[in-house]
Amino acid sequence: MEQSLIEQYKDVYVFAQQVDNEISPIAFELLGKAKDLANDLNEKVVAVLIGHNVKDLAAQLGAYGADKVIVVDDKELEVYRTEPYTHALASVINEFKPEIMLVGATAIGRDLGPRVSARVQTGLTADCTSLEIGNFPLNPMPGREQKPNQLLMTRPAFGGNTIATIACPDNRPQMATVRPGVMQKIEPIADANPEVVEYNPGFTPDNKYVEILDIVKNVSDVVDIQDAKILVSGGRGVGTPENFKMLEELAEVVGGTVSCSRAVVDAGWKPQDLQVGQTGKTVRPQVYFAIGISGAIQHVAGMEESDLIIAINKDEDAPIFDVADYGIVGDLNKIVPLLTEEIKKALAAK
Repeated sequence: MEQSLIEQYKDVYVFAQQVDNEISPIAFELLGKAKDLANDLNEKVVAVLIGHNVKDLAAQLGAYGADKVIVVDDKELEVYRTEPYTHALASVINEFKPEIMLVGATAIGRDLGPRVSARVQTGLTADCTSLEIGNFPLNPMPGREQKPNQLLMTRPAFGGNTIATIACPDNRPQMATVRPGVMQKIEPIADANPEVVEYNPGFTPDNKYVEILDIVKNVSDVVDIQDAKILVSGGRGVGTPENFKMLEELAEVVGGTVSCSRAVVDAGWKPQDLQVGQTGKTVRPQVYFAIGISGAIQHVAGMEESDLIIAINKDEDAPIFDVADYGIVGDLNKIVPLLTEEIKKALAAK
């Protein structure tokens, strides 16, 4: 893309995902990060709201940092379908020319982001865990221009064994999908009054417009571990699914929620909704108990931002102790029940 064309692209845009006319938490998280990026670029934050009868949601997006909300409202957008949503977002990009386009790495975002990037002929960095504005290449290189004010998109690579920082200096917009739970929403802005722009590129159903016959909602009583203030997380070292009863008892005493590592999910002991880590959920509770978890980089990537990390493991060389604030080396079958009992006594004495 020629430099003169690149200069036409301005502002940081966020795809504000909504389902059943309720904005998904990832939209507020992305707006928080977009505000930081826009401040660095001296630009504005723009939310793109796609759906049917969704204009009333614009004020919420303003409260969480959007200076402007572009609303694409059409009956064809009532429920998420790949083709009409791709057409909607790609049309917004072609019409309004954002410098940066952020999409949540949700089930919807992972489907939508790559299709849109292909349609507008730009790159996409998937599943980012960090975004910042800087120079690219990161370090000066002989014979290569170092461009300022580029979006530096960081994501785990090679199974989480290394971290890659990627840029898209020659095309616009710079697009990234961002995993939920990584970015932080801002405190709501009182009396926010974003500019609202209504835009409809027109929708002509074709053979790519799938027909939705029925929507079956999965009712789950599993608590969202991303909302928990205290997590009691178990790994392969817990030994058996029955042993998770110990962790549940500890969680009950401390007012926490049980979570787990990938090995536990792979073994079929716990559902994937409870998994912390690179292929699970990113969490940042006030207290994180890592019990029988070795601390592979894939797991640590999902919990290292916890305020306080307490690790219990029989292997004194386990990597989890490198990130733990407190570590106990020993048999979790003895330590966890004892810890639960002592906390019970302490609470009773209050």
